[in-house]
Amino acid sequence: MTAKRRGAQLAMLAFAVAIVMAAYAGVGLGINDQVPAGMLGYGLGLGGLMLAAYLVLARFAPWADPLLLPLVTLVNGIGLVMIYRLEQAEMKGASASNQLFWTAVGVVVFSATLILLRDHRALQRMTYTAGFVGLGLLILPLVPFLGKEINGARIWVGVGGFSIQPGEFAKLALVVFFAGYLVAKRDVLALAGRRLLLIDLPRARDLGPVLITWAVSVGVLVLEKDLGTSLLLFGAFIAMIYIATQRTSWVLIGILLFVGGAFLAGQLFSHVEARFDVWLHPENNELYNRTYGGSYQLLQGLFGMGSGGILGTGLGQGHPDLIPLSFSDFIFAATGEELGLTGLMALLMVYALIVERGLRTAVAARDPFSKLLAGGLSFILAWQVFIIVGGVTNLIPLTGLVTPFMSQGGSALLSNWMLIALLVRMSDAARRPPPQAIQDEGLTQVFQR
Repeated sequence: MTAKRRGAQLAMLAFAVAIVMAAYAGVGLGINDQVPAGMLGYGLGLGGLMLAAYLVLARFAPWADPLLLPLVTLVNGIGLVMIYRLEQAEMKGASASNQLFWTAVGVVVFSATLILLRDHRALQRMTYTAGFVGLGLLILPLVPFLGKEINGARIWVGVGGFSIQPGEFAKLALVVFFAGYLVAKRDVLALAGRRLLLIDLPRARDLGPVLITWAVSVGVLVLEKDLGTSLLLFGAFIAMIYIATQRTSWVLIGILLFVGGAFLAGQLFSHVEARFDVWLHPENNELYNRTYGGSYQLLQGLFGMGSGGILGTGLGQGHPDLIPLSFSDFIFAATGEELGLTGLMALLMVYALIVERGLRTAVAARDPFSKLLAGGLSFILAWQVFIIVGGVTNLIPLTGLVTPFMSQGGSALLSNWMLIALLVRMSDAARRPPPQAIQDEGLTQVFQR
């Protein structure tokens, strides 16, 4: 049974790499009518990395969900292809070789997590430690002479010649904290207070955790000018408290708090107001021509996706280099120009499958902590995709988040590979049969031989 699953997983992994290499060849053919000279090297590099990840997974998490690694490989590979395409268009800052390097580091982090974390339930004993670590990472960019402001947001930390985004790792630590805390407090938080319009409201004394999380998220929005992380973390906590208590009232309270906080921040702080102005009036000439924080980038992305239409211009045949930061914040829009609406829908379906496998793991988990942790990690991945796609399509204000596994950058890529490793570890525990069943299966195979 396990051998069959491993074989299917390896076949799907090879198919994902083959799709990426076909797309890579399509870029070269679209640009200059010939296959890229470095195709073999990129193919062997990506294939070798994913084979190494597969071997580690097969050894240390043999019962894990077989779809997670191939799906992530496909998305990561498509991101590499788009960054290479932008590099060929001489887009300043785009570097496929750097992204391949960070992919390799991400695979190392993925493998190390599986090897070192044999039982994810050990994280429950580190609940408050994870909380302190997460808050420390959030505050780190505000430390003088250490934090750096880039593109208007103070979410970076300079270490030597490198810059890292600690908030990407803070989200994992805080989800671990949320899961451990809610397991301990869910019975209290599930108690009903007054009833209003057929909804059982929580008791006033139990609002403390939500108010504290809300205050932290508003602080991130105001002090670091980071709408994305603020929305991501508060949304994750509200989703997890709903999973823990099954109380719709917590969701309604969370929505009211965040909308109220965003409105007040927009009235009091100019950088928040500017984000909403661009969202509501992107075609305004004054906003379009604004040197910093204008709508030029947003409209260029919309124009690009519009010119791609249903089927796209074809890889290598569009002009994604006209979209600022198309290799990071706006890689989804750049992909939409060359792959069209059809390609974007296929990409979103892959993300949906990754989230679905994570939620399936949460349902199959055998203990409350695992259910909450798997559900929280799956939610932040889905929530992040929604926020970035909603931003570049002008459904919601731009937030500065990047597309998971696709956008260029080390911090987001490493944290997301770590997230997948945690889901793989939990799926292995959830799908692993009891010891007696494994022994019986082994005896059956022996007798069949």
